[in-house]
Amino acid sequence: MNASRSGITTGTCAAAAAKAAVMVLLGKDAPEAVEITIPEGRLIRVPVRSAATKAGGAEASVVKDAGDDPDITNGVTVIAFVEWAAGEISFSAGDGVGTVTRPGLSVAPGEPAINPVPRRMITAAVREITRRGVRVTVSIPGGRELAARTFNPRLGIEGGLSILGTSGIVRPFSCPALRASLQCVLRVMAASGIRYPVFVPGHIGARAAARHFRLAEQQLLEVSNEWGYALDEAAPLGFSGILVLGHPGKLAKLAAGNWDTHSSRSKSAVPFVAGIAAEKLGTAVTDIPTVEGIFASLAEALRKELGGLVAGRVRNAVARRVGKGITVASVLVDMKGNILGSSGQLSPWR
Repeated sequence: MNASRSGITTGTCAAAAAKAAVMVLLGKDAPEAVEITIPEGRLIRVPVRSAATKAGGAEASVVKDAGDDPDITNGVTVIAFVEWAAGEISFSAGDGVGTVTRPGLSVAPGEPAINPVPRRMITAAVREITRRGVRVTVSIPGGRELAARTFNPRLGIEGGLSILGTSGIVRPFSCPALRASLQCVLRVMAASGIRYPVFVPGHIGARAAARHFRLAEQQLLEVSNEWGYALDEAAPLGFSGILVLGHPGKLAKLAAGNWDTHSSRSKSAVPFVAGIAAEKLGTAVTDIPTVEGIFASLAEALRKELGGLVAGRVRNAVARRVGKGITVASVLVDMKGNILGSSGQLSPWR
């Protein structure tokens, strides 16, 4: 089997484009590729799509290659326009790159959404070419539309994508990008004064939460499979309570000790839920392959009782994970968003 192919971040693309553009601004030939030093200290060679002078400065572009990672920005064109300016190196958001509007992120409100590591990479790349002051404007055609499919609207980043990357390279099917987004959302929540966030696995939980509870803007977080990470990040941020809501096929895994709920990295919740049904209800559920099927096989009264029991196990596990000082409640829903059971005080979310 072939090894998965790594790619480069938008931050690396922006640094390479800025370096190529400054070279042209200084009268050098347009390079076919440039070398960029990534944070781990290694040099990588980045192909340059185009580089030419433009009114008032110079512009270069790099096409992002995310390797074998299913990255939403794979294939986008990252453009850097550079112009001489007073002082040091400064940054602007061009078309398709967002602007930060809320506190809590690593970039201050009003600044272009170019994260600190990419800023350092761009600065280092430009400083290899010139010591003069340079203004770098980064653009991503189509970025505004793509941003609607990311965490950016939730983070208060308006107008486009963020220029991201902590390592400079994208490792296929890894979790750092999702974890970085979750960390950002949690910090924005805390900085915005939200005290009682709601954690859900994905769209089913999100729709059910909106249906059954009164939620303010920015109160909901889609955790995906990163439950251990999200809860550990949330614990020190001063939240008063956390509501965990979702399908028991996912959330029962937390009670079973699986804090990464991806199917390839965790065990099925079926034996755990079936065990509770057998132990507490005296009901044997055999040859049923899904948690949804287990609940569907029970009479309504038993279904409700099992829902409450599993929800209680989930709440206790999450409460132990986040520690004292944070109230935890849990709600389990079926695939249609109907409540199967709950545990804990739900009034803060009603």
